[in-house]
Amino acid sequence: MNSPHAIVLRLAALGSGILLLAQLHAAPAAPGRRILAGDDSTKRLAIIAPDGSVEWEIPVTAIHDAAVLPNGNILLQQGWTLVQEVTPDRKVVWQYDAAKANPGKPVEVHAFQRLPGGLTMIVESGPARILEVDSTGAVKREVKLQVDHPSAHSDTRLVRKIANGNYLVAHEADGRVREYDPTGKVVWQYDVPLFGKERKGGHGPEAFGNSVFSATRLPNGNTLIGAGNGHAVLEVTPAGKIVWKVEQNDLPGITLAWVTRVERLPNGNTLIGNCHAGPDNPQLIEVTPDRKVVWSWTDFTHFGNSTPVVAVLPPKK
Repeated sequence: MNSPHAIVLRLAALGSGILLLAQLHAAPAAPGRRILAGDDSTKRLAIIAPDGSVEWEIPVTAIHDAAVLPNGNILLQQGWTLVQEVTPDRKVVWQYDAAKANPGKPVEVHAFQRLPGGLTMIVESGPARILEVDSTGAVKREVKLQVDHPSAHSDTRLVRKIANGNYLVAHEADGRVREYDPTGKVVWQYDVPLFGKERKGGHGPEAFGNSVFSATRLPNGNTLIGAGNGHAVLEVTPAGKIVWKVEQNDLPGITLAWVTRVERLPNGNTLIGNCHAGPDNPQLIEVTPDRKVVWSWTDFTHFGNSTPVVAVLPPKK
């Protein structure tokens, strides 16, 4: 018969083994990285320092886009129509109000970008157009967008002006990425596939569709796509061939839900924004080309389950 002391030792060893197994399967943390995150549920845009503390924050309402500018100011939105540039001490130094620009018409802004030279790109869903405006709000360029399923809430999600001067547009309701030249001509498009699955509404892991959130053009000419409620990251060639992807359950211990921003890093790894996945899953993940998780970031202390804005920032100077 085992003595009580022996039983205690065996239980302790078993507990240590379970703890070690949990540590081996846990996603690694993201040491030394500053994170910009915006959350619809807690109504907060914040910069999180490498030690996990809040370096800077501002209350927001609805938010789908934000950026820290080279001058240290922050480009953000307050609600679906007001885009602002604020200083680190939260003073508004510039703004554009899409509601005033479209009186009496349904309009929402889900993407904006400060361009080289000082113009700001504003993308208006509803009017379905890309604007480039100057510091006074004067429109310097207007590009009309094609939409198959018009909606002030989902004509577009993330949009970026790319190196060739064209615009890469994620059309959420259409399930399609279109590239427009400055005249508004569609020069490339890609329909995000459903892979033979049935659509299922919602935002969480149980949902499914092709409500695409983002697209970025890679140096090799391919396009990296955050497939929204398709729970995936796709890299596609100009001919539309998928040459790399990460699907919902490809990362051990991690479930992808609403995939938002995606970015290919200089080291060849890929950053994946993971929204609406619940507190058991990270909100930002870096994976290698062979889908190994390098690190992940989870913060359900300062943020909730709706973090469409997630980005790694350079170290603080």
